[in-house]
Amino acid sequence: MDQPDNTPPDSYRVTADELRQFIERFERLEAEKKDIADQQKEVMAEAKGRGYDTKVMRKVIALRKREPDDIAEEEAVLDMYKSALGMG
Repeated sequence: MDQPDNTPPDSYRVTADELRQFIERFERLEAEKKDIADQQKEVMAEAKGRGYDTKVMRKVIALRKREPDDIAEEEAVLDMYKSALGMG
């Protein structure tokens, strides 16, 4: 069966549908990501309102994601640099 010149083949239509599904899934995830970011901002605003230092909280959150050995190594180098500069 030959396709008329102005109609895409069936494989193209299936691919277009699949592509649309991928794009729509990605867009839904983008919306969810924005909602989560908004919720994170609300948590930090609430913490700030209760007197917590949100800048320090963010540092603690970042540290909790890292391996203890990596943190210890970085702190040792930081101490060495501060000593070299007469800061510690």
